Amino acid sequence: MDKSMNTAFEKCPVETSIDVLAGKWKILILWYLLSETKRFNELQKLLPRTTQKMLIQKLRELEKDGIVHREVYPVVPPKVEYSLTPYGQSLKPILKTLYLWGEIHKERKF
Repeated sequence: MDKSMNTAFEKCPVETSIDVLAGKWKILILWYLLSETKRFNELQKLLPRTTQKMLIQKLRELEKDGIVHREVYPVVPPKVEYSLTPYGQSLKPILKTLYLWGEIHKERKF
């Protein structure tokens, strides 16, 4: 049986990837975490069109999937940092390819 075809028993790997990374906020969060660890406020400034609630929700989903690590420091005021896990780092070539494709697409003349 052709593994690229969706069966009643298991999802196509592309569908699984889309389920985990769906929506523009997750991809953008991952892009900004590629280069370095970020505090919540830094991510919020980089993503001004998202709400605080949405950003928290997407970060929690990425954390649940083992892609993002959340570090809470016991200080006042609270300090929380987000970074990619080693598993999350495996998305680096995919994110870079998306970036390069986006550059090409923006320059394309129709």
